Order: sequence, then structure tokens, then C-alpha cells
Amino acid sequence: MKSGPDIAMVAALVGDPARANMLTALLSGRALTASELAQEAGITPQTASSHLAKLEAGGMIEPEKQGRHRYYRLADPDVGGVLEGLAALAARAGHMRVRTGPKEPALRRARICYDHLAGDLGVQMLDSMRAQRLVRQRKQDIELTAEGTRFLAEKLQIWPEMLAHPRRPVCKACLDWSERRHHLAGTLGAALMQRFADLKWAARDATPGSRVVNFSRQGEKQFSALFGNDGT
Repeated sequence: MKSGPDIAMVAALVGDPARANMLTALLSGRALTASELAQEAGITPQTASSHLAKLEAGGMIEPEKQGRHRYYRLADPDVGGVLEGLAALAARAGHMRVRTGPKEPALRRARICYDHLAGDLGVQMLDSMRAQRLVRQRKQDIELTAEGTRFLAEKLQIWPEMLAHPRRPVCKACLDWSERRHHLAGTLGAALMQRFADLKWAARDATPGSRVVNFSRQGEKQFSALFGNDGT
């Protein structure tokens, strides 16, 4: 018998279309109810309950009870990273959903990937950070530089102690499904997205399950000043 992680079990969990739709909805980072997830998957609440039980047993999601309601969220950022990576692989192989809608351009421009910025603006931000030598990247390994630490403190009031986490790296490359290049994940990616929200530069779409991030006009201007296409 082969030893090591059983990727076939994880693949089987993600491979079911209904479960895949549920997990994709949870990439918004929000906790959703079973009814909301059933609607996302296009299945009955009873069928959704069975799928949710399998995803929970497989360590892909975790429940959270609040009052009479039971919510579900992704188990951890690694699950979000895997899902976004699978979406990038599917896009590269030409396995795209037929259904499109008016929010598709907005989804490609800026969206949430669990708790960090993805899409065109997410990739642009990482490109700019490399150009400004705020981070160093070699393949999928990203490291925050001393210049980057100063930049974050001076420009965005993000301090090193805010990035410490016992199980999560400060910087992590996450493959973007629409751009098919990396955006920034890890505690730094999450801290940057939270700071954009705190400054009211950007806000996540309020629609349940939506991953769209909307930047205000002022927010786009400030974001471009820090992470413009020219890297200045």
C-alpha cells in the first residue's frame, strides 16, 4: 500500500459538480448557510446537507453555529489556495463554464480569494511589489524584503507583528485562475486586503457568495499610486 497523503480522496470531494460549486462560493471568504450553498449548487437542501457532511468529514469546510443558524466556511486558507489553483488549471485547459454574466468582467478585475486580493489588480499588485523590490520571488517562494517592511509601515500602517501566524506564511504565491499568473496570499495578502477595506478603498460585493471586490474611484487612485502598472 502506498503511504503519504491521499490526494484521490480530496480530488473526489472536489470533483463532484455540486460540491465544487459550493466550495467555489465559499472562496468569497464569507460563511454561508446550507440553504445559500444549495442555491449556489442548484440542488435541494436535503442533497446539500449530504454534500456538506462529506466536505466537513473530509476537512474541506468547517461549521459555525450562531443562534439558530448553522454556517459553513472553508477550513483554512490552504483550501482556498488549492481551489484557486484548480480553477487556473481548468482555465488553462479550456474547461470554462458556459454561463457568463455582467459581473464576469468585474470578477476578473478584482475578486476575493478566501481573504486576499485576486484578479487583474491582485496580479498587478504583486508585479509592482516585485518591481519595487518590496518582495523577492523565486518560482513560488516569496519573501518580504527590508524595504518592503518599511514600505508597509510607512504607507499602510501594516507592522511586522500583524503578519505573524503560527501556521501560515507571511507571503505565499497563489495561482490566479483568470490571469494565470501569481497573486499574493499569506498573512500579508490578507493584511493588505483588510487594510484596503478599512481605508474604504475597496469593498466586497454584498451579494451572498459573490467574490467581486469593488474599488471606489478614490480607492483605485490610491491603489494605483502604490501599486501602479509601472511599479512606481
